[in-house]
Amino acid sequence: MRQADVLDEVAALLREARSVLFVTGAGVSADSGLPTYRGIGGLYQDKTTEQGMPIEVALSGRMFAQRPELSWQHIAAIERACRGARPSAGHVAMAEVEAHVPRTWVLTQNVDGLHLAAGSRNVIEIHGTVHRLQCTRCRRARAVDDYSKETIPPRCGACGAIERPEVVLFGEALPRPAVELYARELERGFDLVFSVGTTSVFPYIAEPVLLARRRGVPTIEINPGESEVSDRVSHRLAARAADALPEIVRRAFHR
Repeated sequence: MRQADVLDEVAALLREARSVLFVTGAGVSADSGLPTYRGIGGLYQDKTTEQGMPIEVALSGRMFAQRPELSWQHIAAIERACRGARPSAGHVAMAEVEAHVPRTWVLTQNVDGLHLAAGSRNVIEIHGTVHRLQCTRCRRARAVDDYSKETIPPRCGACGAIERPEVVLFGEALPRPAVELYARELERGFDLVFSVGTTSVFPYIAEPVLLARRRGVPTIEINPGESEVSDRVSHRLAARAADALPEIVRRAFHR
């Protein structure tokens, strides 16, 4: 089928939908200039650090507890990669869908906050965000936009203990509030499920597509490359989110 025909079919499905879920990964933020390499939120390149240890060790919950200053070197590098990035056309298109579809949710693996910056309100940041810090002792939390204004590692203004970003480090459990919200909305079901810019290697990221397939719900993948769900979706667009999503929204709501 020609890509134009797939775009028309997906636009028609979106136009009729009353509930939509977008599942997003690092490929969405690549259109904002962020790298898609491996690590927390897709934001770390090398398999080993300059200390010669795997990044999964340096950015693990256990290492943070033992040597927070080492983990913070790499956490700060993640934030530098996010700093100054603006939402892409794909982020903006997903935010616009909320104006047309009564129940629209975004489940994202990204920790960069770009969905919220684009105007999406119903966002589940399943891996957390680099834009909030929490004290490891008194649990005081605060928003932060730019780590360059912080000492590294940053310390709590109330008790002086080291702070940490509200992200899921390797070996840590997913945040309970996000998991409970995700489970609740998934149980309610959706009329349409998009998988956008993610390889879907985590079971909880592939699950919405697989569940929708079992329920007979249309599923759409937008990804230049193959993923774990590429052969499971009903519609596939081998394209970047910033190209495909604005065109789908245009065809659905502005023709």
